[in-house]
Amino acid sequence: MSALPVCQTLLLELHNGVLHITLNRPDSRNAMSLQMVAELRSVLVTVRDDRSVRALVIGGAGGHFCAGGDIRDMAEARAQGASAYRDLNRAFGALLQEVQHAPQVVITVLQGAVLGGGLGLACVSDVALADHQAQFGLPETSLGLLPAQIAPFVVQRIGLTQARRLALTAARFDGIYARQIGLVHFVEHDPQALAERLDEVLAHVLCCAPEANARTKKFLLASARQPSDALLDEAATGFSEAVTGAEGIEGTMAFMQKRKPGWAP
Repeated sequence: MSALPVCQTLLLELHNGVLHITLNRPDSRNAMSLQMVAELRSVLVTVRDDRSVRALVIGGAGGHFCAGGDIRDMAEARAQGASAYRDLNRAFGALLQEVQHAPQVVITVLQGAVLGGGLGLACVSDVALADHQAQFGLPETSLGLLPAQIAPFVVQRIGLTQARRLALTAARFDGIYARQIGLVHFVEHDPQALAERLDEVLAHVLCCAPEANARTKKFLLASARQPSDALLDEAATGFSEAVTGAEGIEGTMAFMQKRKPGWAP
């Protein structure tokens, strides 16, 4: 694969096909600066076409995931006018789109503050693990702001009814409630249990063929729209290509021969 970019706001560790990405601005509870957004997008571009990278695990340093946007960036944008605010906001939306459509399985490990943009990142992950005491929320309206780039992804994740209540009240809630509304998949009560759950999820991911996962994820995201003839025609073509491709042949042969496929650990 191409060399990973040098980052100042992220810690990167690639191990056994899993890229661990740690948001590393602990003094600000890993608030999402423009630099962090740019570095995350650069990492995603680097690994996008590399099927040896099977999963992306995003967590935060210092006991927090992400406390939202960086207020200092907003203060600097004020001097440049409304267009700078738009560009700042839209850059984060572009990041959410790129995480949403990353061909790898994206797993978020959520601890401490999961606010604003941090909650948005959780909503575009394929699998979300949370500490039971993690604090989630959309505080934007309490600051006179809008969760502009985040809102569509929150609605997709938890539905319009829940999104309206949370966005229009700026209410905080914990990991247990986040699981109840479908924002996260697993909740654990201590760091050891969280690490063990991550290992379990990754073991399942690594049993799946990387290209099959990438194409299935693309199809699932498209399926969130109303199914159409065109979409199902495209799906049928994709299925036939997968069955006759290298992974499909290996997977079906392994099943027939009662063995693990070549990509499984």
